[in-house]
Amino acid sequence: MSAEIAAAWTGRFGDEVSTEETFGGLAVGVPAEMWIEALTFARDDLSCGFFDWLTGVDELTEGFAIVVHLYSLERRHHLLVRTRIPRETPVLATATGVYRGANWHERETAEMFGVVFEGHPHPVPLLLPDGFEGHPLRKEFVLAARVAKPWPGAKEPGESGHGAPSRRRVRPPGVPDDWGPNA
Repeated sequence: MSAEIAAAWTGRFGDEVSTEETFGGLAVGVPAEMWIEALTFARDDLSCGFFDWLTGVDELTEGFAIVVHLYSLERRHHLLVRTRIPRETPVLATATGVYRGANWHERETAEMFGVVFEGHPHPVPLLLPDGFEGHPLRKEFVLAARVAKPWPGAKEPGESGHGAPSRRRVRPPGVPDDWGPNA
């Protein structure tokens, strides 16, 4: 089944797309400028009418990957459609015109990664409190909880204050040495 679907993609888009067999389905990589055309093709020509989810992946210097999981109820196949956008200008056309279910997922991805979905019908904050600064799922975002207050789980020797030998406090991964209350 995946070979047929891969052939349909290359027949329609040629060398512009890449296909890869994955566990349970097919993954298709498309250029960002073909995003809406690719999603429309998946819906109309490949019967992928079930929109499951959309998210982002921070790939550091390579930018952000935007990934959509679709399913065909008629043909019973999974499809992963992905594209990459640059970190400096993370802008992508909204998929809400193709799949209405993308609305919530794009709002979440916009908040968590800082991706702008051009043409989104209601781009208001969804999860974070008013005035929140930053994008928590970007890899450079500092997760401040362990730095700002003691961790109740006492992961390092001496953190619990119960007589264990003390050693130099180690900051969580990604936290700069000059950040936090003890800096």
